[in-house]
Formats: sequence, C-alpha cells, structure tokens
Amino acid sequence: MLDSRAATSTPLGVLYVNLGSPAAPTPAALRVFLDEFLGDPLVVDLNRALWFVIRRLIVLPLRAPKSAALYRNIWTPEGSPLIVYSRRFAAGLAQELGPRYRVELAMRYGSPSIAAGLAALVRAGCTRVLLFTAFPQQSRATTGTVEREVERVLAELMPRPELVRVPPYFDDAGYVAALAAGVRAAGADVGHHVFSFHGLPVSLIEAGDPYRDHCEATAKALARALGLARDAWTLGYQSRFGRERWLEPDVTTFVPQLAAAKKRVLLCAPSFTADCLETLEELGLRLAEQVHAEGGGQLVLAACLNDDPAWVRAAAELVRRQS
Repeated sequence: MLDSRAATSTPLGVLYVNLGSPAAPTPAALRVFLDEFLGDPLVVDLNRALWFVIRRLIVLPLRAPKSAALYRNIWTPEGSPLIVYSRRFAAGLAQELGPRYRVELAMRYGSPSIAAGLAALVRAGCTRVLLFTAFPQQSRATTGTVEREVERVLAELMPRPELVRVPPYFDDAGYVAALAAGVRAAGADVGHHVFSFHGLPVSLIEAGDPYRDHCEATAKALARALGLARDAWTLGYQSRFGRERWLEPDVTTFVPQLAAAKKRVLLCAPSFTADCLETLEELGLRLAEQVHAEGGGQLVLAACLNDDPAWVRAAAELVRRQS
C-alpha cells in the first residue's frame, strides 16, 4: 500500500503502470522477462507458433546474457532503476493525492504485476480504478498492451471495479513544463538539443498507431517551452530491435556527428518518465562512448522525470481531472 494517510472508506483506486524490469541482472532473470515481453503479440506481431520457436531457441539464448551484462552496468543496491524510480514516484503521487485515493504500482511485465495491483485495489474497497500509465505518447506496444492486460484481469475479478483511463498526456502543460525544467537543470551553453524517443516499427505507424504524431507534438511543445529556434533541436528515435524498418532518424547515426560539430549536445528522452536501461545505459553509456570515439564533443544527458516534485504534481492533476 502506498497511501500517505489513513484510507477513506471508499477510496478511488489509481493503478500506475510502467513497462517492467527483470528481477535481477542475470541471464536466467532476463530470459524470464524477455520471454514475457517479446511473447506479447502487441510487441512482436509475427506468426505465433513460428515466433515461439525462434524466440525460445534463438533470441533468448543469445540476447539474455547480453542484456544481463547491460543491466549490470546500471543496477543499483536498491535494484533496477526503473523499479526504484517507479516506486518513489508512486509513493509521491499517493502523498500528493491524499487520503481520498489509493495508489498501487504495477508493471506490464514482471513484478509487481497488474493482477496483484488490481487485486489490492479491490481488497481496499475501490469501486473505481483510474489507470495511469508511465507512457505519455500512446502506442499499441505500450498503452495498448497495458489496457488489454488490465481488461483481461478485470474480467476475472469480483466485484469488478469501474475502469477509467487517464488519456495520453504527450502535450500536457504540466508534463511539458516538468520536462523543460529538467532540461534547463541539466546544463547551459548547449549547442544543440536532441529529443530522443523510443523507436517503433514503421509498420505500426502505417497501420494507424498515433505514436509518431504524439512524439512530434511532445518535441514541438518542449521546444516552445525552452524557447528553442527550429534549427536548435532535433527529434530522434532509439532502441531498435529486429530487421524491419523503424522510425527515423536514429540517434546512434546522427548524434555523434552532431556532437562533433556543435561541441555540446544535450539529450533528453521525453518518452521515458523513469530512468531505465534505455536511458542510463543505451544513451548515458553506450551513445556517450560512441560520441567520444567518433570525434568528440560533449553529450549531456538530462535525467528523466523520475520522482521530481514538479512531475508528481503534474501527474496528480492528470489523475484528478478523471476523478
């Protein structure tokens, strides 16, 4: 339970859901986590029987040890950064919302599970649950799979609470203002700003997924909040997987060249509300090393929103609007 005060008799439930993390930075734990993640048809849309064989016999044996090594580079004494920051955020959100609300943390993959979070809210007497995800930009691979799993679990719960979704908040004023404050705190005298979003296969966009439009809207809103001219910032995508065509431009392609020319590049990852493998290791370590190896320049990484008080207040307002 993440309430900061005694619960009311009929609290409003808030299920805060992030993507998830392996239980440990080991090959065995990564096999379990990746199997659940990559086995989701909303993440990898291939023939299920064929993909099951490829995933179990080829992908997991090769990828699990490599991913475990990457996680070890960022693992903390408290555990996975994504889980640590998500817990802190959920606790801050509960305190900000007050005793009328009951906040539970859940992960789409791994632990704590969506099923456990919803069960806790039902036990607490919540007849209405507000679903709030860690994903500002909507996509079937993030918000879509969370909503599907929540609905699946709710169908098996008795009594079944009413479900209310907090809408995508990709251009919410509070979210954008918190991002802008974090960028300003990360450094001054910046030659160029890069806004890096998690990538997505182009095929999903062509099928109608709104994710790219939401990313572009976030980038434009953030640039306006920072007072940046159009030639002072670039939108990019990261974290590619597989051989199909993904959204471009790829940050690993253009950021090293940009850093060499502009000398000091500030990188912000607006689609990640909590620091994780993709921000701390992929951007903060590997991309920084690539920049250094390909001509130098300084790469400054702005921290994710995490449990920043300004973001907690903005998130609480998003929840209250749906209450």
